[in-house]
Parts: sequence; structure tokens; C-alpha cells
Amino acid sequence: MVSMTGYGYAGKTGDDMSISVEIKGYNSRYLEIYVNLPQWLSMLESGIREKISSVCGRGKVEVYIRVREFNVPVSISVNTNTAKAYYNAINVLANELNLDEKPALCTLLELDGVLDIEKNRDDERYWKEIEPLLNEASDDFRAEREREGKHTQDDILVNLSIIESSIKKISLLVPAAENTIKENIKTRFAEVLGSHVDENRILAEIASLLLKYTISEEISRLNSHLNEFKTETENNSKPGKKLDFLCQEINREINTIGSKSALIEVSAEVVKMKEALENIREQLRNVE
Repeated sequence: MVSMTGYGYAGKTGDDMSISVEIKGYNSRYLEIYVNLPQWLSMLESGIREKISSVCGRGKVEVYIRVREFNVPVSISVNTNTAKAYYNAINVLANELNLDEKPALCTLLELDGVLDIEKNRDDERYWKEIEPLLNEASDDFRAEREREGKHTQDDILVNLSIIESSIKKISLLVPAAENTIKENIKTRFAEVLGSHVDENRILAEIASLLLKYTISEEISRLNSHLNEFKTETENNSKPGKKLDFLCQEINREINTIGSKSALIEVSAEVVKMKEALENIREQLRNVE
């Protein structure tokens, strides 16, 4: 069992650049990957997404890649046409205002579009630097999710054992519940008919009420769902969606047991099971 929450980090500083990779995971119904990296590294996004997809099956995952460069080779060129256009426009404005001055070179160089500055970057080299850090951060991220998932699984199994314990107690109460139904029917017939009681009529009525109020089938189905739940927990590394479905089925059987049985003892166990199931559902919101 794997949690959807986790954190991973890796970083390094070299002679000409500093790189860090940070991965954060949150709960989400589907797999959502958000990649935040410098715009000039956007061509690396598909590789980053592919890596995260291999680690996660569900959850919201945020990846932050930060790069700080030192002494990067730079190419600078002058856009002469743009500079001339600025120069002429400034001269026109100066004449209109009767100003006797010319735009300085430093002023022109500061204007947008006059200088084209391009850093000479090797995309393949950046990926070679980032990929090992991405792998390291992903390994940390995976390990933390597995560690958190183990704690979640332990807590889920504790609550599952509470439900199993309540089912066993309820199973022992089934004969008493059925006997109560039988005695109530006999008593009511005796009160109405006195000594003129038709045994066959009583048996038919008892059979009808037992069919309506007995909880043996619900207990059997509930035990089956719990066994399947444990199997999925132990054998499926990413059982979240299947366990969500089983929780719905378990809840349905618990509600039916609660509505059918009038015994106070059964009602008390139903409350315990509902509380344990709600705890399980809360934990499953964090499971992949």
C-alpha cells in the first residue's frame, strides 16, 4: 500500500551552475502532474512527466526544478534598425519640444529590443545534469510514500479487526434475535386467539418474519467483503480504488444489519463498525 502524500529533494552545486529538484505529493482522485521549471528548459518537461508517471499511479504531484547559472557564455548582437528607429523618434520629440540634445548611446542600449542577448546553452547537457537529481528525488519521494503507506495500512487493519470482532459478537446474537422473533409471534397469537392457535399459521408467520429480519446473509456477505478487503490490502500495491468500492459494499451490509435487528446489543456493535469504517474511509483518501 502506497500513500499519495510524500516529499523528495535532491540538489548539487558545480562550478557553473546550481540545480535543485523538489517533488511534493498530495491527495487527488486522479494522477495530476505539475512541472515548474525555467522556461528555457521547457523541452525537458515530457521527460520529467514520464519519470513521475512511472513512480505514481494516482495523486497530485508538483515538481519544482530550479537552476542558477554562473559564468554562462553569452552572445550579444545589436538590432541596428531598432536603434535607428528609437534615435529618430527621440530626435523628432526633441525638435517638437525645442530641446537641443541628442540621445546618448547608453540610453539607446537600455531601450527594449536594441540588444539581443542569448545565453549559449546545451540542452542535452542540462538534462544530463538534471536527470540524476530527478532520479534521486524520485527515489526519496517513493520511499516516503511507501513508508507512509505502511503506517496507513497498519491503521486500516486495526479498524478492520474492530469490524471483524463486532461481526463475531453479532453472529453469536443471531440465535437470540431469531428466538425473540419466534416468541413475540407466539405471544401475539396467544393474546389474540387464546387457545385456538393454529400452529401452521404461527410457523408460516415466523418463517415470513425470519426471512425479513434475519441477518445471517448480511453477515456472510460482510465477512466475504472483509476477506476480499484484506486480500487487496496485502497483494495489491495500489488498491485504493478497489478498497473504496469495497467500503461502499461493507457500509451497505452494516446499514442493513442495523435496520433489521432490534437487539440493543446488535445496535451497539453496528455503531462500532460504522465508526471503524469511517476511520478506514478517511485513511483511504490518502492511498494510491
